[in-house]
Amino acid sequence: MAGENKVLAEKILEQLGGAKNIANYTHCMTRLRVTPNDESQVNKAALKKIDGVLGLVEEETLQIIIGPGKVNRVTEEFGKLVDAAGGIDLKAKAAENKAEINKKNATPFKLFLRKIASIFIPLIPALVASGLITGISKAVIQAGWLAADSQIAMILTVIGGGLFGYLGILVGINAAKEFGGSPALGALAGILIINPAAAGIKLFGMELLPGRGGLIGVLFAAIFIALVEKRVRRYVPQALDIIITPTVALLITGIVTYLVFMPLGGFISDVITKGLTSVLDMGGVVAGFVLGATFLPLVVTGLHQGLTPIHLELINSIGNDPLLPILAMGGAGQVGAAFAIYFKTKKKRLKNAIGGALPSGILGIGEPLIFGVTLPLGRPFLTACLGAGVGGAFQAAFNIATVAIGVSGLPLAFIVVPGQVLLYLVGVLIAYGAGFLFTYLFGFKDEMAGEFD
Repeated sequence: MAGENKVLAEKILEQLGGAKNIANYTHCMTRLRVTPNDESQVNKAALKKIDGVLGLVEEETLQIIIGPGKVNRVTEEFGKLVDAAGGIDLKAKAAENKAEINKKNATPFKLFLRKIASIFIPLIPALVASGLITGISKAVIQAGWLAADSQIAMILTVIGGGLFGYLGILVGINAAKEFGGSPALGALAGILIINPAAAGIKLFGMELLPGRGGLIGVLFAAIFIALVEKRVRRYVPQALDIIITPTVALLITGIVTYLVFMPLGGFISDVITKGLTSVLDMGGVVAGFVLGATFLPLVVTGLHQGLTPIHLELINSIGNDPLLPILAMGGAGQVGAAFAIYFKTKKKRLKNAIGGALPSGILGIGEPLIFGVTLPLGRPFLTACLGAGVGGAFQAAFNIATVAIGVSGLPLAFIVVPGQVLLYLVGVLIAYGAGFLFTYLFGFKDEMAGEFD
């Protein structure tokens, strides 16, 4: 297996123009993200045809879709190859090329959502782990297999729920880093919001409520403290920087947070959570269909990660998340579409691509199927969206919700509100079936798959 990963890394590096053409690289859950020094040296067509590469996304970086788990090992081998060739060549030209790439589709709204996504993406493993432990322990307790006051149940609750009590600190750290500030000061910004010691304190006639403003308030405070820190540092002598800069930044941010960010964050949180729940209550199946059907296009742009704070605020405000099961149908509709293509096509390469990506899709990682199968084919992407809409309508009709956030697909069943798990799984099957039927009947013909010859 290690040999296969090394071979794949070598093939990818070759089509990227070699180690000297790599300005920077990293990876997420499914993608190797590379910034080349000279994009003209990259053979994108050849990259897409490498066995083991499930797709290619061109944004501010080249994103080579490899799949969950495997991407970690391939990136490790990729890094060894780059280091063996003398490491990354950080030239001024690389910075220029990166800046040029960043201009593509760089609307202010997209850039803002990408920054928010960059804050939350590193937290996904912790959110998934904590969410699964929380969901499974609640299900086991409700089923009567474990007493709620037993030592085991209490230990599971502590292990699974610890993150959510202190999540504001981690968000503060990442937000400060993303906006050029010190991570430690970002952590302090998070503590300002969640600190229980603030309870009962009155500031200019306003009584402080620990946690008011939630993660939105934390984002405001952490971004603000980063900006204040950078501004103050300009005017402070270097010898006194370590004393004056963080002290002034924390003091100013603390006052502004308690006067502005906590009440403002609380207001925005109320608008978001009450607005979404009202839309779902009034719109019902129609709202569920629209939300389910439009989620895959968000995934294509990578902006879906910007929804993470909304999911967390729903859980914080109303105790569960009715949005996540609906959006999870995006992946389910695509799985159904992929099955339809698999049964209709006679092209071996396309069958292999689907076979490699389907397990990830069923387990809630949709990018390999999107960028490797449905999106390149065109029409199947649209029929997958329609199938997702049908599944989303079902989830909305029965008010299915989760108790935490995590990976969608079948694993999401572990964090669905106890008592709703079967209904959630029925909705997944409906989305599979709808995506399959729409695609099989009028979404795919083998002549569409010319690039898979």
